Amino acid sequence: MISGGPSPLRGAGVDELKVHWCSPLDSGQQKASEKYQAGTLDFDGIVDFAREADALGVDSLLMGISYHMPDPLPMIGALVRATERVKFILAYRPGLLSPTLFTQVVNTVSWMSDGRISLNLVAGISPAEQAFYGDFLAHDDRHARSNEFLDICHRLWRGETPLSYRGEHYRIEEAQLGLGYKGGGRPDIYISGASGVAQQTAVDHADCWLRYGDTPEGIAKAAEPLLAQGCRVGIRMHVLSRDTRAEALAALEEMMRDPDEEHRKWVSDFVSTSDSEAVKTSFRLADQAGDDWLSPMLWSGAVAYRGGPALCVVGSHEEVAEYLFRYKAAGVSEFIFSGWPTRDEMRNFYTHVLPLIREHERNAVPA
Repeated sequence: MISGGPSPLRGAGVDELKVHWCSPLDSGQQKASEKYQAGTLDFDGIVDFAREADALGVDSLLMGISYHMPDPLPMIGALVRATERVKFILAYRPGLLSPTLFTQVVNTVSWMSDGRISLNLVAGISPAEQAFYGDFLAHDDRHARSNEFLDICHRLWRGETPLSYRGEHYRIEEAQLGLGYKGGGRPDIYISGASGVAQQTAVDHADCWLRYGDTPEGIAKAAEPLLAQGCRVGIRMHVLSRDTRAEALAALEEMMRDPDEEHRKWVSDFVSTSDSEAVKTSFRLADQAGDDWLSPMLWSGAVAYRGGPALCVVGSHEEVAEYLFRYKAAGVSEFIFSGWPTRDEMRNFYTHVLPLIREHERNAVPA
């Protein structure tokens, strides 16, 4: 048993935690300390990965976005036709497409997939990378643009057409779309970011605030104001479990053997120019960790190589399930996980850990 942290939530068994996974969009990483595998696309392997996620019962696959990866939009268009049940969370940045065109694309995918698409809108974490795409807005201005972008998308999904809009960042005249979202309504929307403006965007325009990991106590404190305003809270992090804690720690040690220090330096340089509060917070947490451990279960040693998502829950299957259930008491309703290698860890998690989490939920004392 693990001591400390919030007590299990009364009534926590009423709603099941949603558990998503992060799909590889490159050739896939075998170790946390390797440099990014860019420059190739094993699409057949990604299709096979998505089909296994479908069979395992993964809620959704996050399709990330960055300059070093293939673009997620065409990938999702193909993957929804190769799968049956799993949903896809499209990570995208306002500013790359007009809101009218973006809504049109999402609506199209909703018909191709029977509504199996959600959105993770991110304002961007690197001014240098944003400049690659011709975007030179500062941090708060990017979030202001995101608010306008989402306002327009919501209006189009509500059927407010023809739509004219004049804002600081967008001007639209008499916009009309012939194809609405399948079944009416709109996709589920996740907003990432730790800054106050990102949190307000989540409250105003999204269903779930998505953030990088922390201890259950840290998450509970950060989540409280958003939960009070009706916004769900999700965590993006990593997980590593084995039959015993000793085996998990041995796997962790092996994974970090012979780290690529040039890649670590590259990540450090990237972070030094980032204007993302989420990125900076995750690195501050890692710096504060004693011997790379924020708690007996939460390991930060890969953050220096992989950034904020790499904060990792490590232990036996039972320990990991119990610790993750504590986040539910802190107000978390969903997770997006990754692992190393990510396909092996996905199979391991959904086979061994998720059934134990469901058992915790069934045994929770009703309110």
